[in-house]
Amino acid sequence: MKHASHNAFTMIELVFVIVVIGILSAIAIPKLAATRDDAVITKARATMASVRSSLSTERQKRILRGDFSAIGDLGDSTYAFRYFDNNSSHPVLEYPVKNCVGTKRECWNRDSATQYTFREGQGTDVVFTLSNNKFNCTSNCSDFE
Repeated sequence: MKHASHNAFTMIELVFVIVVIGILSAIAIPKLAATRDDAVITKARATMASVRSSLSTERQKRILRGDFSAIGDLGDSTYAFRYFDNNSSHPVLEYPVKNCVGTKRECWNRDSATQYTFREGQGTDVVFTLSNNKFNCTSNCSDFE
């Protein structure tokens, strides 16, 4: 009598593989969620660094023209980072960031001529102030220092 050879996994092997996959996914999913939050903070830090660099460049241009006045406003009603010089609008950033609309999170907002807020996704608002041609964090700054 010839026995047919069956090549298959046993039920124990299949259960073991499913358990291992479940454990790995339980570890990986929270890490991936934290990675997204880190990406949002990194994007906000990059925007903040770009604004600071642009302020420095504009300040140097003004000094070369003999204008020693301070930059007092970076935004308007549509864009969080746009300044005005002789009735013309210049973007502070190559691609200006639009103001937050309503309760939107993970965006920048112009609160006043000298105060700007980054609304984090977790419900925390980080406040930045423009003073003496510097753009500094003044409230909830733990992620930006």
